[in-house]
Parts: sequence; structure tokens; C-alpha cells
Amino acid sequence: MFKHVFATMQDILQDIIIHYPHANDTERQRLDEQLAKLKQFSDQFIEEWLQFEEKMADFRELKQEFGYGPAAGDSQPAGASPKEQAYPKIVSEVPLAAQQAGLSPAGIGLAEADDGEWEAAAGFHRSMSKGQGYFKLLMFREAAAHFEDAVHRSPENNQARLFLGMSFMHLQEWHEAQRHFQLLVEITEHPRWRALGLNALGCIQAVRMNLEQAAVYFEKAHQADPNFTDPLANMQSCAKHAGQLSLYFGSGQL
Repeated sequence: MFKHVFATMQDILQDIIIHYPHANDTERQRLDEQLAKLKQFSDQFIEEWLQFEEKMADFRELKQEFGYGPAAGDSQPAGASPKEQAYPKIVSEVPLAAQQAGLSPAGIGLAEADDGEWEAAAGFHRSMSKGQGYFKLLMFREAAAHFEDAVHRSPENNQARLFLGMSFMHLQEWHEAQRHFQLLVEITEHPRWRALGLNALGCIQAVRMNLEQAAVYFEKAHQADPNFTDPLANMQSCAKHAGQLSLYFGSGQL
């Protein structure tokens, strides 16, 4: 699940390496800020991974003390080197199971797909992966560009449109966000995605100080998915506001 994040980080770092020596002071400052974001994310990931590994090691020792055999995932292939034991194998872009089933990244049957369809599916996959990587790094302008390409390649894909709309929300480009979320809530049958779209439309109305219309959208979002709590928090914020609103877009659900 982290593959697209680190692939994007590699792309960003390579771009910094290429442009840094020839950048002017303003551009170099922007590159330094990008580099700081990469370092912060990398340090956070390593810290969380180390804590997880320590807890796993404690559990393995506890199992040995009580005489339990290895659990699923503990066994290692005979003759494997320490490095092979410690690191997972790289998974190809198209999972083996999908290849055996004759499916492309977008679920198109390989037997029926021509080269153009395969390239279109692969291009959509690349755009979504890069967009999600930038989105997790909070680089929403870059994320939006890749999600726009994904929507262009596959206009019926609701997930791509959801990510694109949410990127525009964070960029405060309310008109573009509204356009995509209005379309999304009309066509999606996914309860959480519909709730996210309605909640985002409510936030846009709240930003425009149309609080009654915002409350209608938040209520519809809550009805679409009662387990999604952001719309209720937004309704309370609109009801209690004193010149300033605290709104939850719902992007943490993506």
C-alpha cells in the first residue's frame, strides 16, 4: 500500500537533484522546502516502523517462552539469506493473480484488450498512483494534475473524481471542487463516497456563508453514511460559529 507513496518520493527527489544545481535563490528555497517534507515523512515512517518491529520482536520472544510454534508469516524458506528473510519481494505493477486471471490493471480481460486498451489502463494506473503519492505528501497542486489525467483517461471512475475533487478542496478552488462533487453524488452508489461528496458540497456552501444550504448537505451526508462523523461536526460548527468556521473536508477517509 506504500508503493505509490515511495515511488512518488523517488520522483520528487530525482527532480530536486536535477534542478538544484541550476536553481536561483527563490527556486532553491522551494526545492529545500520539498526536501524537508520528504525528510519529515521518511523520518516519521522509519520511527513508526521501528516501533512496530520492536513490538513484533517482543511478541516472538513471548511465543518462544510459552512454547508456541511459529505463527503465519513467521516461517522462512529454507536457505534464505538474512537479507532475503528481512525484506519483502518487490511486487510487479500488475499482480500475479491478475495476470493468471487474464486481467489488466483496470480489470480489462487481456484476451479481449488490444495494445491501446492495455496502455490506457496502465496510464490510468500510473496517474492514480502518482496522484495518491502527492496527495499523501500534501502536495495538492501536483496531485490534482495527475488525478485530472486519470479522470480524462477514465471519466466513469468515481474514485479518481473523488480524489480530484478533494485536491481542489485543499487548494480552495471551490468552483472546480463543486463541479466534480456534484457529478460524483449523482452517479456513485458507494455510501461513503456519496457521503464524502455531500459533505464537501456542504463545506463549500459554508465557506460561502450559505449556512442553511450547508446544513442540508451535511444532513444528507450523515444519512448516506451514519458512521461518517465529519458532517455532524460541521453542522455543529455552522450552528455555533462566531465569524469563523472549523470545517472537516473528510480527506482523512481517503
